[in-house]
Amino acid sequence: MKQQTALEHEFVDFIPDELKERTLYVCIGLATVVHKCCCGCGNEVVTPLSPTDWKLTFDGETITLHPSIGNWGFACRSHYWIIRNKVTWARRWSQKEIESGRSRDRLSKERYFDRAKTATSNDTNARAGRPKHDKSGREARRKPEK
Repeated sequence: MKQQTALEHEFVDFIPDELKERTLYVCIGLATVVHKCCCGCGNEVVTPLSPTDWKLTFDGETITLHPSIGNWGFACRSHYWIIRNKVTWARRWSQKEIESGRSRDRLSKERYFDRAKTATSNDTNARAGRPKHDKSGREARRKPEK
């Protein structure tokens, strides 16, 4: 297991063309954090911030990204956590674990966006005076007023 590595962070309006080693570039406007791979291979790691991707926590001094960063598409296949501006190395995943994780991620995105689409559709129907529907698509029944 590799030693913990300390990182710095910079809040930026745009991601710079040249990335410094051990620096997290946080661009709120693009909802993205970018850094050079922490293993030292030099690859650029892009972590989009969204309900189905990574979540960023800024405590006023340090950055935490969740979940872990698995660089499965890079030759290094590095895997680590960034917690309070420190890299904590995680164990390597097998190809089967990587494929399973990717499948879970895809399913999670599909579910999230299906729920968002249904919520938008129900909201539009309600505003148009159309009946609301429950999660199964059936018309929701109102309780009789007393």
